[in-house]
Amino acid sequence: MSSNDISQRIDQHIRDVADFPKPGILFKDLTPILLNPSLCADISTSFAEMVKDWEIDMICGVESRGFFFGPLLSQQLDRPFIPVRKAGKLPGETASYTYDLEYGSATIEVHKEDVKKGQRILVHDDLLATGGTALASAKLLESLGAEIVGFCFVVELSFLGGRKKIQEEYERLGSLIVY
Repeated sequence: MSSNDISQRIDQHIRDVADFPKPGILFKDLTPILLNPSLCADISTSFAEMVKDWEIDMICGVESRGFFFGPLLSQQLDRPFIPVRKAGKLPGETASYTYDLEYGSATIEVHKEDVKKGQRILVHDDLLATGGTALASAKLLESLGAEIVGFCFVVELSFLGGRKKIQEEYERLGSLIVY
């Protein structure tokens, strides 16, 4: 399947929601994609093709929409999946990372025991906007000794500059559709 074909199919299923979560924002809702099992399978296959040469040990999915395709990609690559969650959502011993948002801050966590020194981890989320959460996830994993091999996203909002921000520190980044 060509990257242009998967991009067109994704675009046909994304719902634009005006003024969400606040006035002036045009929200790209990916949940209609989940109603199409064939498209979901093709998305995970496209991701697997995109990252096949990246020498990945583990897939990291960022809460919460990184949980849609992250586990499917981990199945495609036969690699473990690790969730990065908002603070207070994981029951075991966690490592945390706090980062700045446009207004305020947020804290994310991962189970300490799930990340081993030297593991090569791919960070996945559904959408790349400013890149803050993806970068915070990478920093959290690196604090436990992991190596970040790249990032992949279903949708990239290029006008928000997330790619540039991530690629200041990391080389590999792939998106299936760019707006």
